[in-house]
Amino acid sequence: MKGAFLPLAKASLILVYLVIFAGAAVRMTGSGMGCPDWPKCFGYYIPPTDVEVLTWQPDRTYEKGQMIIHDNALWKAADNFTTTSDYNETNWVKYTKHEYALFNPQHTWTEYINRLCGAVAGLACLAMAISSFWLPKSNRKLIWASWLVVFLMGFQAWLGATVVFSVLNPLKITVHMVMALVIVALIINIIKSAKNQTNIRKHNSTFKVLITVTLALTLIQVILGTQVREYIDEQVKAGITNSYLWLNDPTFSFYLHRSFSILVLVLNFYLFFLNKKLDLGFKNVKWVIILLILEVFTGILMQYFYFPFGSQALHLVLASILFGVQYYLFLQAKKCYYVGERE
Repeated sequence: MKGAFLPLAKASLILVYLVIFAGAAVRMTGSGMGCPDWPKCFGYYIPPTDVEVLTWQPDRTYEKGQMIIHDNALWKAADNFTTTSDYNETNWVKYTKHEYALFNPQHTWTEYINRLCGAVAGLACLAMAISSFWLPKSNRKLIWASWLVVFLMGFQAWLGATVVFSVLNPLKITVHMVMALVIVALIINIIKSAKNQTNIRKHNSTFKVLITVTLALTLIQVILGTQVREYIDEQVKAGITNSYLWLNDPTFSFYLHRSFSILVLVLNFYLFFLNKKLDLGFKNVKWVIILLILEVFTGILMQYFYFPFGSQALHLVLASILFGVQYYLFLQAKKCYYVGERE
């Protein structure tokens, strides 16, 4: 188990990113309410594929908690029972968490797969935490950090439930996204500490400050981008289904998000120039530039080509990967010494 810690930490990071991708797909397809309850989906461990399953039927056995859609509302089976030829309302309890009562099989299974990804990622994080007990006593901080990840994954699952119960409240969606990035940062920190590498890099105070600033700016950009997405969601809810019109009259947050990207791009290009000119040795800076160019490209696609399929999800996933790479650079710069000393 001792040698399993680092591979499990890396697997946990990959799976958390998979959850972020699945969550982006949920938002892109408008599937956030595909499962109106939590942790089950319409009261089932494996959700239905046809609305007939959610329609009351005579001579059918229902288990406690399983749902039907009746009179444009969700109803839960009060106990295990088999229906007769007539509908008996005493067998059912109205679902009161919210009033959303629609079934779309594509939305349901998109959200269900998102939850499955979250469950698998949670199990990987739990395995990582358990394996941390076999680490040397000098790595006690890694044990605490690993179990903190497990706690935050549980908290993230609870946040996901509150998002559903609030019928996709914008603020809760933003907090949900930010918490995912916090978990990413913590796992990256664990991986960096567990590697115990001796890479040598040059120290430069300007680079150290700028990587901190650019990391903060990326996080701000993610939050602003989430607000823009919330505005688009509101447009769709208002009945504007034509993507040509979604940004016809955008809010201030859109202009701020777009203009802010120029500052982020300029500062990161300066970091790239500084790293290359002074030969500082931070190889991952090139990936920051590549990810930024792709991020700007997907942003242009959304604004000027009216949200082609997949562009929103790709934009969000690229931003989360960019944050992860920048955070790793931040950790490297934080513990960086002059050439000739060990890290």
